[in-house]
Amino acid sequence: MSAKQIVRNSACLNTKSIGPKPKMLPVYKDYLPPCNQHCPTGNDIQGFLALVRDLEFKKAWQKLVINQPMPAIHGRVCYHPCEISCNRAHTDSPVSIQQVERMLGDLAIDQKWAYPTVNEETNRKILIIGAGPAGLAAAYHLRLAGHQVEIRDANPHAGGMMNYGIPAYRLPRNILQQEVEKITDMGVKLTLNHKVTDIVAEKEQGEFDAVFLAIGAQIGRHLKIPMEDCGPIMEATEYLNLVGNDQGPKLGKRIVVLGGGNTAMDTARVAKRLGAEEVMVIFFSDRNHMTAHEFEADEAEAEGVKIHWMRNLTSIHGTEFTMEIMALDENGDAKPTGEVETLQADAMVFAIGQDIERQLLSGVENVELTPDGCIKVNDHMMTGHEGIFAGGDMISSSRSVTTSTGHGKKAARNIDAWLRGGVYLTEEKHQVVTHDMLQLWYEIDSNRNPINEVAVAERVKDFTEVVQGLTMDQAVYEATRCYSCGNCFECDGCYGACPEQGAIIKLGKGNRYKFDYEKCTGCQACVNQCPCHAIAMSPVSDIPFTLKK
Repeated sequence: MSAKQIVRNSACLNTKSIGPKPKMLPVYKDYLPPCNQHCPTGNDIQGFLALVRDLEFKKAWQKLVINQPMPAIHGRVCYHPCEISCNRAHTDSPVSIQQVERMLGDLAIDQKWAYPTVNEETNRKILIIGAGPAGLAAAYHLRLAGHQVEIRDANPHAGGMMNYGIPAYRLPRNILQQEVEKITDMGVKLTLNHKVTDIVAEKEQGEFDAVFLAIGAQIGRHLKIPMEDCGPIMEATEYLNLVGNDQGPKLGKRIVVLGGGNTAMDTARVAKRLGAEEVMVIFFSDRNHMTAHEFEADEAEAEGVKIHWMRNLTSIHGTEFTMEIMALDENGDAKPTGEVETLQADAMVFAIGQDIERQLLSGVENVELTPDGCIKVNDHMMTGHEGIFAGGDMISSSRSVTTSTGHGKKAARNIDAWLRGGVYLTEEKHQVVTHDMLQLWYEIDSNRNPINEVAVAERVKDFTEVVQGLTMDQAVYEATRCYSCGNCFECDGCYGACPEQGAIIKLGKGNRYKFDYEKCTGCQACVNQCPCHAIAMSPVSDIPFTLKK
């Protein structure tokens, strides 16, 4: 071997000390998927979908109930903001997350899966007023923490508006009650037919350490318009409450529902099932300005409900309903035109919003109301009265089962921290992964499973559940459609793309990979290959490692 060859080989052996060094190196990171970000209950959606994909159904359900205890309910009534934000929607269609959740919830009921073990008993007592979604969720999380919990509710059945507001064709009552029973089986005491009128007195008499107010917004609003010799007029919460107690009123053959929200659509569809021949909804603006979700209006119209858009009810005389025709101005606001038209109806139901029961707060010191008439709470969901917390419809927020369930979890964690003499601090969230951050080098045409529904002609006959759930195989298919945005799912893309042997090390199933920075050159091949953006380039100075000399 020549001297020149010896020098050349020697230089090759010392490239790490004398050659160029990368300024950026890859790191594995955990980002926040948009579905997780938009879930009001904080579900690890990506996590439970991954377990379903691996056929680990019980583990998937166990991951779900870490954050919310009623997946069979939410799998039916949640308005799935997670799907609206799903990155897959930019490719073909979002993952059917809600239906996978429903499958897991129903399977848990069928298999009688148990909730996690309750922590060591604390001997602290909490009173929850209201057995709706916020109250039930708070009871679940507080009981898991080891506290004694009692729910008191004025109604004969638990569930709040889930029982007295959401029709059975959306949420079968046997499903609701079985989810409630799973919570009471944990040791949560449920006292029904008990209307609380004095919060402070009940707290003191029951020797409760804290109170959580979760009775919801149950006081319906009325519209003040001229009415003369008219037929029955009801408020939607009253109407649906009677239906929930199997006392559905017969209002006549032709019914008008006033409002443009989900409650208005539910009321109209219920009226059809109770025998009304003609059901009409009056809304003062257009379809784009209704507060009801698009599919609610679509389903109502499919069932024969006539929606009168851009109409403002001005008076009722006998069976004649007078409406002023509206028009949108340059700002998109509905303005009167002066033109009127009439329609004939036998009865009307107001569905124009609900208020909280403020009278309950009259004897509670230092409790303030917000400008919109809700209870004012601090960042830890406590009212101005020490030890009394509030959530759900009672505080200013969007009103839905899922939002209320999220409030119940948040309140429970704050109450638990307060009882232990501390303050609950939320964890800092990771950066959200957007669709443009993904490296989708592959294309798979895999649209979501169609939603199976009972035919319109059949479903309007009774309160049979309209939407039918996915089979187990269909749910697994949906789970495989998840991109796993921002989190490694061990596809081996980085491992296969790396040109440096041994620079990426497999750690075994479920443990992902690690980089050997002695061998990595910072070429970014792994980053460019990673489909879910689980790898990012980071300055060498930010990486806690030391290269061998």
